[in-house]
Amino acid sequence: MRKKDDTLRDTLLELSRQIADTDGIGAVNIRSIAQKAGVATGTVYNYFSGKDEILLALTESYWKQTLPELKASIPAGSFCEQLESVFMFLKERIEQSAGTLMGSLGNVETAGQARMLCMQAALETELVRMMDQDDGIRTDIFDETFTKEQFARFLMMNLTMLLKSRAPDICFFNRIVRYIIYE
Repeated sequence: MRKKDDTLRDTLLELSRQIADTDGIGAVNIRSIAQKAGVATGTVYNYFSGKDEILLALTESYWKQTLPELKASIPAGSFCEQLESVFMFLKERIEQSAGTLMGSLGNVETAGQARMLCMQAALETELVRMMDQDDGIRTDIFDETFTKEQFARFLMMNLTMLLKSRAPDICFFNRIVRYIIYE
């Protein structure tokens, strides 16, 4: 059996992204990718079982690229200011292509959600790091039964819910967080 070429897989994924960006998600299919790559459709099937798997890979790739951008875009400031920036950044990304990609997963939505848990874990780690940098956060609130990691998970669950419900902002939520960690 011939070994798969990771470079070709990446190329096929990039071509899929180009098709989605120029012609829409509906235009992404094995035949259009193969044609754009100049390979047989069977070659594409060697790397992806079908359109759903391609869309899942595109979504995962998108979010892996987004995390470093998120880290770079968050300005210095209090944790609550940074939390607001995180929300706005994610909201903007979801309103752009990420939301369309995520909404197109259809038959592989469960697999997509499982893979998104890795992204959420990375964001939780980033939230803990941001809390560690804020000297204004009370030191007496965290202990072995109420850890920063648990609090970050709580924050991510609520941010995810607010993003899914298309909340315009997190002012109320951020006020609650402020009461918990500063006062």
